Amino acid sequence: MRPHLRKCWTIPPRANAQFAARMEDVLAVYARPHNPGVPVVCMDEKPYQLLAHARDPIPATPGRDRREDSEYVRHGTCSIFCWVEPLAGWRRVQATPRRTRIDWAHHVRRLLTLDYPDAERVVLVMDNLNTHDISSLYEAFDPAVAFALAQRLEIHHTPKHGSWLNIAEIELAALTRQCLDRRIDTLDVLNTELDAWQTAVNANQRQVNWHFTTDDARTKLRHLYPTH
Repeated sequence: MRPHLRKCWTIPPRANAQFAARMEDVLAVYARPHNPGVPVVCMDEKPYQLLAHARDPIPATPGRDRREDSEYVRHGTCSIFCWVEPLAGWRRVQATPRRTRIDWAHHVRRLLTLDYPDAERVVLVMDNLNTHDISSLYEAFDPAVAFALAQRLEIHHTPKHGSWLNIAEIELAALTRQCLDRRIDTLDVLNTELDAWQTAVNANQRQVNWHFTTDDARTKLRHLYPTH
């Protein structure tokens, strides 16, 4: 027993029909074969603090690690958007000052017109944050433009407390470990670093092969399903 320690964890509800339904819907999407004409794309976003050093770090020397002062200067916050096509090994990441409905809508327009201009439609998997909604397109664009964009989207929401089902969240965790493990003080520098990470991982075309199936869920996570 270590009562002084704790871990924060997303605990799904027990015997919850809505959770089970949305989970199985997402798992069915992940089971689809790769189709360039109808790509499956996952998106997620995370807040990020822009921080500067209060004092210049002391460089590393033989036998001594680089040293940084624990004090820092806060330069505000931003939001990092992450878009991933798991079966193609493609990612796009970008930081913006805010994460409003308008911001999300402009990211969606870029997804459909620049990233996938020839796709019949894009299957979009994401959480059910209030900005992640077709209505955001109508707030950002004229009705004709919003409708045209919406017609090319097939949206699937992960269940509440089921963020582990979003592959983009997994990619954000990798990005955090590989690229954001230091203080970055401006949005421009952050986007430069994100571009470098994005270029490197896209060059490797590292795919994400999702193995957890609906059958696995019904067996291993049966406590999430209502009992009869």
